[in-house]
This record gives sequence, structure tokens and C-alpha cells, in this order.
Amino acid sequence: MQSVVATSHTAIANDPLGNLTELNKAFGDHLRLQILRLLRNESFGVLELCRILEIRQSALSHHLKVLLNAHLVCTRREGNSIFYRRTFLTDEDPYCDMKEGIFCQIDMLQLPKPSLKKIQQIQLERAQQSLKFFNKNADKFREKQGLIVKHDDYANALHDVIDSLQLPAKSKVLEVGPGEGALLTELANKFTHLTALDNSEDMLEKSKEAIAKAENKRVRFILGDTSTALKHQIKSDLIIFDMVLHHISSPAKTFNDAASLLNSNGYLLIIDLSNHDQDWVRKSCGDLWLGFDEGELSHWANKAGLLTGPSSYLGLRNGFQIQIRVFIKRNDS
Repeated sequence: MQSVVATSHTAIANDPLGNLTELNKAFGDHLRLQILRLLRNESFGVLELCRILEIRQSALSHHLKVLLNAHLVCTRREGNSIFYRRTFLTDEDPYCDMKEGIFCQIDMLQLPKPSLKKIQQIQLERAQQSLKFFNKNADKFREKQGLIVKHDDYANALHDVIDSLQLPAKSKVLEVGPGEGALLTELANKFTHLTALDNSEDMLEKSKEAIAKAENKRVRFILGDTSTALKHQIKSDLIIFDMVLHHISSPAKTFNDAASLLNSNGYLLIIDLSNHDQDWVRKSCGDLWLGFDEGELSHWANKAGLLTGPSSYLGLRNGFQIQIRVFIKRNDS
């Protein structure tokens, strides 16, 4: 997702001591280190950070401004809210090694239990918001989704990517959030061990109806999310999130869960929107996130121990862009 504040390496080169001073100032505060620890993998809005840290918004804004000036965090707009995340480090940054070293030290620290409870509550509230939408709009799902993109708009490109993985028919495949079952029925023609996972009972019934209509009896249906899949130990060779990730409360956790569920040399396939500014999709389509930046998905995958594979991008006539991303688990480490 595009950052509102971008790192200017030219400015750093012109005033190296001044920028080093800003950097040390940013790191030299207990609360700012706490903020950086919270943003290890997650993005949080200002009000969410206030809840977690039990701090007034005016005080938090000061610390966030210092972190922004030091290019340690960046922002993205999600509708009327500003979300913060840690800046992705690049080799072009002259202070990359210094930042990475301190980030590693911060990340070794355990979050306090009260903070963890508040984070879990925030993620639960996000998830309930999305689930409420789908339970209410199950009968209108195709109509709502069609406001952005229809499955047929990218189905050929998606199957080209799936076929390029050259997975045998007996491979174990898990689709998370199959919706009305459009992709699920197509996958059932390719693979003999297929599992559908959805946390909305109404949407899962829609998928069951589609599979029954296709007269396929080889699909296993499970009510729940990736945490449920972990409990059931649903190990898979291919895990697919087709236009689902932008409905999930914690994408970073989802990548970690998927990595744990993948067999060695397994694939995680993400089909989702690129970053956009169409805030109307929140109310009309139940979206929690306004798409994703390419670097953000790669960052979460890397943190989960996955390698980046082939990618495909499709521009749509209505201005949205679809990204089809493959991530690979090379071993069981």
C-alpha cells in the first residue's frame, strides 16, 4: 500500500548527521519502541494504538510524528482512518543495517499480556464486522462482489497460474472463503482431495449447493478459519485465498497460519485487489482493507518463512487491479 510519507534517500545523503540524529531520537524513547514492537507485522489505526497503549491521541500523535520523520513507520489511508505500519527496509537506505539490528532486538521482546488481550479484541472486532456482513448478505454475495470484479474476469489467468504449478491431481488443496463456490467447483475438476473452509455458515452452504449441483462428492467442508484448520491439522499442498484476504482481520496472522498448514514445497496462492482508494467497498462489499500493496504481501510472506513465486497482475475496466501472487514453502523449518 502506498505510503503517505516516503523515505527520501536524497535528503538523507544531503544531511547524514541530521538524519542520524533524528533516527537516534526516534529510537531513544520507551513508548516509541513499544509502538515499533506492536507494528512488527500488523497495521493499526491511531485509535487502535491508543487502546492498546492506553494513551491519549494527542500524546500518541507526537510519537508517531517522530517515527515518521525518522522514516521508521509509514502510513496508509483506509477510508477515513490512517493506519500505521513499520517501513519496509531496503538496501538503498544507508541506515538499513542499523534499523534492522534494532528491529531484531525489539522483536525478541514479548508483548505484555494486557496488550496482547487488547490486540486480540481488536482483531475479533474486525473479524465480527466482516462476518456480520456475510451473514447478512449471503444471498446477495455475487451481486455485491460483482460491483468490483467477477470471477470470470480473471478465471483464465488464475487457472494458468494454478496449472503452471504442475501439482498432481492427488494433491491436497484448501480453499479459504470459497464464497458461492465458483472456483471450488473448478478446482474439484482438477484435484481429488479438496477442502473448503469458511467462517460463515451461510456462505459455506452456498458452496455446498454449488458442489452438489456439479455432482461432486469429493469436497470436505469445514466451518471456521485458519485457526480451525490448524486445530484439525489440515496440511495442504496448495492453499488458496480468492478475493478473501481483504475481509480478514489480521492478514499477517493468516500468512503465518498458512505457512504452518503447508506441506514442504507447498504453495500459497493469493488473489486479491491491489491498493485502491474506493472507500465505498467497505459498506457495499464488507471489505476491511482497501486492497494490498505488492510489498506488503511479500513482507508478510517473508516473515512467515515463505518465498515469493510468480505473480500476475490484471487491470480492470473499472479502475481496480487484481494481483495473483504465489508464495512457496521450501521446507518444514
